[in-house]
Order: sequence, then C-alpha cells, then structure tokens
Amino acid sequence: MKGYITKNFRWEEFERSSKAAELGIDNTIPDDTVAENIRALVFNILQPLRDACGHPLRVNSGYRSKTLNKAVKGAANSQHTKGEAADVHEDNPFTLAWLVLHIGLPFDQLILYDTFIHLSYKRRGPQRGQILYDQSYKSKFKERL
Repeated sequence: MKGYITKNFRWEEFERSSKAAELGIDNTIPDDTVAENIRALVFNILQPLRDACGHPLRVNSGYRSKTLNKAVKGAANSQHTKGEAADVHEDNPFTLAWLVLHIGLPFDQLILYDTFIHLSYKRRGPQRGQILYDQSYKSKFKERL
C-alpha cells in the first residue's frame, strides 16, 4: 500500500524493515484485514499521540509477516503479525507512555523498552489496558506508570 494513512503516518512505515530487506523477506501488508487493523491503530493511538506530543514519532517496527516475525524472534502470537501493534522510538519511553495514559488513549498493550514503547490496539473486542516493562527497561528509567 502507498500513501498516507493520516496526516503524519504512511503505509510504508508499517512495511519498512531493515531485517526484511537484509534477508530478502517480503513484508508487504497482505490483505484488507491487516490494513484495517493498522488503520485502527493509527487513528486510535498513534495519530492522537503524535498530535499531543507535538513531534514526529518514528515507527521502528509495524506490521511483520510471519516469516519476518520469526526472523526477529518475535512472539509466536505477536500482534505485529496482525497489524495491531507498533514499536515507537523515544529517547525516554516513560515520557511517551505517560502521555498515552494522561490523554486517555485506548490501548491493548503498552510495553516500555529502553528506547521505545510497544503500543497495540485491537479493532475487535475490549482493550486490556495492559502495561508491561521489558527487561531492557533499565534502571536509568526508574519511573513506573
């Protein structure tokens, strides 16, 4: 898919992967269901978050084909493979995570890592609002949500 999803997010951001390029893996969004999941993620979390924080957000990892997900050692049931998740770079991930909660964005999972946050949104069913901390979320960020 090409073009913009919203004013600040493009489809290409969700297909782009240096690992896929390196390994020759096709990481193209496969169908309308995955595309609609990505659209819901962007409309409900990423664009409102971008508007609130006032600076560009860089998607490190969006959609992942099952082959790519296996290559990066992602969880077998990763929401990335459904287009329901994105990893967003942030120097201090706590700041971005705090903003998600402060403005009341609906999310299924919010996982803090050392240099990014994982955000997921399910188009169908209730959002769990689950907050997790990866082991990489080191002591330099002592804050907890």
